[in-house]
Amino acid sequence: MNPNIPRTDRKRVVIVGAGFGGLRLARKLAGRKEFQVVLINKNNFHEFQPLYYQVATSGLEASSILFPLRAVFQNCKNVHIRVTSVTQVHPETSTIDTDLGPIEYDYLVIATGADTNFFGMKNIIERALPMKSVSEAITLRNRILQNFEDALSVDSSDEKEGFLNVVVVGGGPTGVELCGTFAEMRRTVLPSDYPELDFKRMQIYLIESGGELLGPMSKESQEKSQEYLTRLGVIVQLNTRVQDFDGKTVFMADGSTIRTNNLVWAAGVRATPPVGLPAEIINKSGRILVNRYSQVQGFDTIFAIGDVALMTEEKYPNGHPQIAQPAIQQGKHLAANLIRTVKGKPMEEFTYKDLGTMATIGRGKAVVDLPFWSFQGVFAWMVWLFVHLMSIVGVKNRLLIFINWMWNYLSDDQSLRLIIKPKLPKGNFEAMKQKVEDQLVTK
Repeated sequence: MNPNIPRTDRKRVVIVGAGFGGLRLARKLAGRKEFQVVLINKNNFHEFQPLYYQVATSGLEASSILFPLRAVFQNCKNVHIRVTSVTQVHPETSTIDTDLGPIEYDYLVIATGADTNFFGMKNIIERALPMKSVSEAITLRNRILQNFEDALSVDSSDEKEGFLNVVVVGGGPTGVELCGTFAEMRRTVLPSDYPELDFKRMQIYLIESGGELLGPMSKESQEKSQEYLTRLGVIVQLNTRVQDFDGKTVFMADGSTIRTNNLVWAAGVRATPPVGLPAEIINKSGRILVNRYSQVQGFDTIFAIGDVALMTEEKYPNGHPQIAQPAIQQGKHLAANLIRTVKGKPMEEFTYKDLGTMATIGRGKAVVDLPFWSFQGVFAWMVWLFVHLMSIVGVKNRLLIFINWMWNYLSDDQSLRLIIKPKLPKGNFEAMKQKVEDQLVTK
């Protein structure tokens, strides 16, 4: 296969990843006569990650938080989109290998983001439910809803407990928001959907290895979020570390256990840099060391932004938080620096501007930390709604989400509790698999 990207006299900027940082950079360079932009992404859409949990809990349909990349750049002839994966970087030849073939670059920008960090625990990798993509969010929704269906068909209290209980690991925004929404569902809609089940038996656990929830936020927000969750009936266990999971029981480091078939893993992220960069410039969490211009250490024409980049400032000696705002600001800043470079002007250093952090805990409850003010409650929830609504790509998406949110708020009833599974073609796949394995053995 061949990427079939025409070579022009413009500087070619190859951007790997269409998350918050990569998309912002591409949009800033789109239409600029100085550049040819090649945007590489494994999917043909941009995902709004902060609302994954609403897809997982049936609050939003997946299409509401996705936006087709080609719709963003419809009238930008200098932007070329290729849906593929990068397999290796070759700095010595200024090329990258992709599943479609090699692509040359003048400037390479790595914006591959981060994936779930399971900390090497094999059983948890195989059995836990992560939520770092929209497909994983849909899988989680399917699992939770299927559990309620299965709980109707078992007799023993142990089996019912396994289907109903949910354990969420990780006390960051994802874990807190998931637990809050699950608790709201348990209180309102699930008893109506499943009158044969006693949802007083459904336990929701939030496990955090540290001493507080929402670690980067203010003490007031941390305490308030725990208070909200406790009021909703979520069992919060701090200073508790999950050690293993066999599919039916969660084992803690202190020897305690929890009976559940459902372990949701939101306990950390690990950056996903491409192969080919020197090992010494990648830290133990997979983040690439960059300078204040976003240049990868040791290279003038390779850059990294967002979650995959580790840039230090005096205020952030361990790098910026792996959230949307640093990625967006770095993408915008790098675009300005590339424009300065082709005009023969020196690049300027990046300085992160903290715009605040927020999390929602069920309906009508949220915590917001702004640089100059921290507040909680209904007003914080309204601010959270507005900020996230305005951050969505596409007017149509904003409208759909607004309608969904208003309907859910007024009616207490989400309409998206659907179990949607892919249909496989007919055939004896186990026999086929065994046949292939037998052929490999004989060879």
